[in-house]
Amino acid sequence: MNESEFLDLTDALLERIENAIDDAGLDADFVRNGGVLEIAFDSGAKIVVNRHAPNQEMWIAAKSGGFHYALKGGEWTSARDGSEFYATLSRVVSEAAGEAFSLSA
Repeated sequence: MNESEFLDLTDALLERIENAIDDAGLDADFVRNGGVLEIAFDSGAKIVVNRHAPNQEMWIAAKSGGFHYALKGGEWTSARDGSEFYATLSRVVSEAAGEAFSLSA
């Protein structure tokens, strides 16, 4: 995929995350600056989701660690442990919010 396609795809993904958190009614505020989405929870927890264009990856930074995902076979997958982006994001958001949150592909 070329850079323009990657940017369009990841912009849509970041918007989808914003909408899902908003629709879930979580006690969180978010700010997006370009390809970086910062999510701040009333609990004080913070999650950053951003794209890394040079490697065409999506990154998640949370209290439990940093995670990198590349699009392979239509799914955002971690080369490190095979985990899936949506499952990891759902888990870290649930932990930060103190309530269940789920976002699927």
